[in-house]
Amino acid sequence: MKDLSFSFIIPVFNRPQEIKELLESFLGLEGNYNYEIVIIEDGSTESSQSVIEEFNDKLNISYYFKENTGPGNSRNYGMRKAKGNYYIILDSDVLLPSNYLTEVMSFLNVSYYDCFGGPDASHPSFSNLQKAISFAMTSVITTGGIRGGKKQVNKFQPRSFNMGISKQAFIDSGGFGSIHPGEDPDLSLRLLKLGYKTVLIPNAFVYHKRRISWSKFYKQVNRFGMVRPILNKWHPNSSSLVYWFPTLFSLGLLVSFVLYLTISLTWPLYFYIVYFVLALLISFITYKNIFVAIQSVIAILVQFFGYGYGFLKSSIYVAFLKRKPEEVFSYLFFNK
Repeated sequence: MKDLSFSFIIPVFNRPQEIKELLESFLGLEGNYNYEIVIIEDGSTESSQSVIEEFNDKLNISYYFKENTGPGNSRNYGMRKAKGNYYIILDSDVLLPSNYLTEVMSFLNVSYYDCFGGPDASHPSFSNLQKAISFAMTSVITTGGIRGGKKQVNKFQPRSFNMGISKQAFIDSGGFGSIHPGEDPDLSLRLLKLGYKTVLIPNAFVYHKRRISWSKFYKQVNRFGMVRPILNKWHPNSSSLVYWFPTLFSLGLLVSFVLYLTISLTWPLYFYIVYFVLALLISFITYKNIFVAIQSVIAILVQFFGYGYGFLKSSIYVAFLKRKPEEVFSYLFFNK
């Protein structure tokens, strides 16, 4: 077992309040672990520096300001500055449960991996919308299981809101690329090609706040959908029919409505009614809140249509028309 020294890598862009809440959660971590926190301000116009200075006497923090080059490049910047030999990458909109680092350390002490990912969860203090979107993003009846589970070690693709990577794996891979979103599965897949294994640490979860509106959520999942065919082009072995599910689900729902309105055929709609009732019940059982449950159904619709349309559009341009992603979807790429 290696002697691990952790560096938390956190890019931030115009989110000082988020950083404050995240740093406050660091103060509640269990255990007497030695770690550093590296915060990279990615060209923000709303600086987090004064907020961070409030914690300088309580936490070991390094703060850097750089021009805006995107979250992937900012994480690379932070890892190059870090002093540890194992990096834990977080988004600024997460909170750490008190046992987070204990779970990571306990797992890696028994089964060492050079790259891990952890799940996300909803905190009781989150708004109804945040809980609904969290349900849509994490539930096993939506797309929450697509990345694979703990039994699919060699297929798991960690996400950078909660991701660990060793210094050596970072050096060998070169870190994150310039695409965004999608920089995290791209890195995971490149690590697998280099012979590194990735793993899910189920108990190393974070509370993912997702400060988001319905329009921002649609834009986010739509871009997620656009990115996947590009990743499939770069990493053909990662292609899977499961990524077509949101597109086929959405098209099936539209066809079901057309059949009902034109020839009064009702049974195709029953499948969707049963599915959404099931989602409503599971969300209600989870959160004990009917308003969250109703918004969860809406969030699933937004997620599937947004992702499905983005995936279909990108597949047409990238897979069938053989267009260069950097030209067709230039807004998905940052210049380093």
